[in-house]
Amino acid sequence: MPLRISGRVTIPDDEIELTAIRAQGAGGQNVNKVSSAIHLRFDIRASSLPDFYKQRLLALRDRRINREGVIVIKAQQHRTREKNRKEALQRLAELVRRAAAMQKKRIPTKPTAGSRRRRLESKTRRGRIKALRGKVTE
Repeated sequence: MPLRISGRVTIPDDEIELTAIRAQGAGGQNVNKVSSAIHLRFDIRASSLPDFYKQRLLALRDRRINREGVIVIKAQQHRTREKNRKEALQRLAELVRRAAAMQKKRIPTKPTAGSRRRRLESKTRRGRIKALRGKVTE
């Protein structure tokens, strides 16, 4: 079943390489015997993704994308291989969705007349207070 990214964009299963590996870290005997961690590899350039997605993904500054344009995700959070597989696919889909999201262009705004007036009044008030701190002359 292809991985759904959006309404029109999917990634076919044959473009995603999933490998079961042994998980790292603590876990007792189970971690030493069972290959429950999942190593996901997805080649951006060789994929059937639209060019827009490819360009945005390759432009990302993400440590999971290597120089060759391959996304490498390692999922080892769960004890079962199936849960780790689902998590790896979910993280891949989220990465692609985040790359495709367009940032809204910021529209610069000007301060209101009232806020400018209040700012200048507070500066004047502060200046008067500081002026009163000077030496007293008789």
